[in-house]
Amino acid sequence: MQVYRWWLAVLLVLVFAVEGVAADENASRMELAGGKARLTAPKTWQPKQPRTSIVEYEFAIPAAEGDANNGRMTIMSAGGGVEANIDRWYGQFTQPDGGSTRDRAKTKKTKVAGEEVHLVDISGTYKDRRGPFAPATERPKYRMLAAIIPIKGAGVYYVKFYGPQRTVAEQEKAFLTMIEGLERK
Repeated sequence: MQVYRWWLAVLLVLVFAVEGVAADENASRMELAGGKARLTAPKTWQPKQPRTSIVEYEFAIPAAEGDANNGRMTIMSAGGGVEANIDRWYGQFTQPDGGSTRDRAKTKKTKVAGEEVHLVDISGTYKDRRGPFAPATERPKYRMLAAIIPIKGAGVYYVKFYGPQRTVAEQEKAFLTMIEGLERK
């Protein structure tokens, strides 16, 4: 009888350990458009409770050595159109020399999983707001990588990753790999 209990205890430990691993592996998967698409974040990015209800997913991205702040990545579905949102992002940055953020930003269109994805790369002083009506905290030497992903018949998703320039540069390849790994179902 004791051998039976011992095996039962071992089996329960293994079951819960495997379930824990599966739950951890799924923590980085983000279902979009009611499951019609999926993105998978790098395992080093920490899922967080979104700051606002309009954000569907939020991650903290570990700060690069020497950076005081982590990066932040959010995913949301919203209206307003591609160009209007890119213009809004330009307005979230200023340039130290007073130059045009629009002129310095980089934009690119690419095809991923049959969808035309818009990529945006902006650097400068970021006006960070905790909410739509909160005062901005200016964060010099920040950078944002963003992707606008239209999903046919299901809306447009906005993926926005920003933080200190070194942190974003260190995670740029991981961000692009995540976007390029978009899966359609």
